[in-house]
Amino acid sequence: MLLWLNLAILWSTPCWADQMYGNARGTYFSSTPDNTNDISGIRVSVSPIGIIRSVQLRYGSNWSEIYGVSGGWATEFLLGPDEYIIGLVGSHRIYIRYLVVYTNLGRWAAFGKESGYTFTASPSEPGKILTGVFGQTQALGITGIGVKWDYPLAVPPSQPPLTTGNNGK
Repeated sequence: MLLWLNLAILWSTPCWADQMYGNARGTYFSSTPDNTNDISGIRVSVSPIGIIRSVQLRYGSNWSEIYGVSGGWATEFLLGPDEYIIGLVGSHRIYIRYLVVYTNLGRWAAFGKESGYTFTASPSEPGKILTGVFGQTQALGITGIGVKWDYPLAVPPSQPPLTTGNNGK
C-alpha cells in the first residue's frame, strides 16, 4: 500500500500551497486582488512591544483594508512609477516581528525589529512582483504571513523598432 501511495504522489500533478512564514495560528486573512492597479505602497503597524500588528496595501491611490489587528504605530512606504516590490525578508517568534520589503529600483523599507527566526521570500520567476499578502492573526498581531507573486498589470510602453537608414538596405 505504501508503494502505491508513493507512486501516486510521484506521478501526480504537483499542487504546491503558497508558503506562509511564522507560527501561522489564528484567524486567516488574504488581500483582495486588484485587477486594475499594481501595488503602489505598503503600510505596516508595529505594537509598542515590537509585534507586527497589521499590513495594508495601496493599489493605485487607494488603500486596502487592514490585514491583522488595529493599533500600533503605522509607517508607510510609497513606490514610485514603475517601481515594484520584488523581495521580502522578515523574522518571527510567536508573532511576526520584522519585515523588510525590497524594490526593483534598489530601495527598501524596514518595519519592526529583527528578532527570532528569519525568512526570505522572493518570486520563483523573473519579472514577477508582489501582488498580495495572506496570513493569520491573533489578538496581539500577525502570527504568519505569506506573499502572492505575479506579473505586473502595468506594462511599460514598448520601444519603437530600431530603423536604419535606406530602409534597412
